[in-house]
Amino acid sequence: MTVDNPLAGASRPAPGQWPLPPNAFKAALARGEQMIGIWCSLADPYPAEIVASAGFDWLLLDTEHSHADIATVLSQLQAVAPYPCSPVVRPPVNDPVVIKRLLDVGAQSLLIPQVESAEEARAAVAATRYAPTGVRGVAALTRATRFGRVKDYAELAHTELCVLIQVESRHALEQIGPIASVDGVDGIFIGPSDLAASLGHPGDPNAPGVIEAVEKAIGRVRAAGKPAGVLTTNPTFARRCIDLGTTFTAVGVDVGLLARGADALAQAFRQQAAAAAAPAIVGGSSEAPMRVES
Repeated sequence: MTVDNPLAGASRPAPGQWPLPPNAFKAALARGEQMIGIWCSLADPYPAEIVASAGFDWLLLDTEHSHADIATVLSQLQAVAPYPCSPVVRPPVNDPVVIKRLLDVGAQSLLIPQVESAEEARAAVAATRYAPTGVRGVAALTRATRFGRVKDYAELAHTELCVLIQVESRHALEQIGPIASVDGVDGIFIGPSDLAASLGHPGDPNAPGVIEAVEKAIGRVRAAGKPAGVLTTNPTFARRCIDLGTTFTAVGVDVGLLARGADALAQAFRQQAAAAAAPAIVGGSSEAPMRVES
């Protein structure tokens, strides 16, 4: 049921009849579409909006390795909402209280870090479901419910929630099959940095042994019938992962883009400044600068 909006000349949902917001990321994931993403570690809505309008299919709002909190995520979700770029939120830990709060402010896709077993994956899924199938606390007037305007939100919410499980240790790689079999797991993401540390290469996700482990993990996720995801800032390896079957592939980090871009710009002009300051050498001796009389 809708009523006319005389100001906009269009129809709008009647009070209490708003539809459940669709999750474009989950739908594309289920269709097997390739989605290119970017990591957002700058804990502020303004840079999130900048990258949301850059042409990426999805972005990751990170609260595990940034100073972002629930209020930050809320403002970031509001900032990116007008753009055709799906937000995925990573909580700092697989915790039902944190997950509940992120869902209540409107997050629909979550990337759960440091999952080591099927049991932990089940706990993550349960945190996104209301009783009797889960443990998510019920609140009727949250942003997720459009402040009570989404009809039957409690019964329908799980249909548009996307749960991504992050495997990032040697042990977790061995558990990909059992994790993938958990009902409610929509995709499995391989975290190269923590995996590198677990494999004895801290700080070097491009080590050959890590690359090999990631490649094999992608194959195991795909063989288990789940979409596979990864983050890498190595363009060559990102393309290799896509060829191997990743369907949600993050190819950059906002902090890194800013830092490396700033480094390159500063270095380019420092070199020019240094060259301009060096005295010209003429006939084996320094030539004094030209003096202009006034």
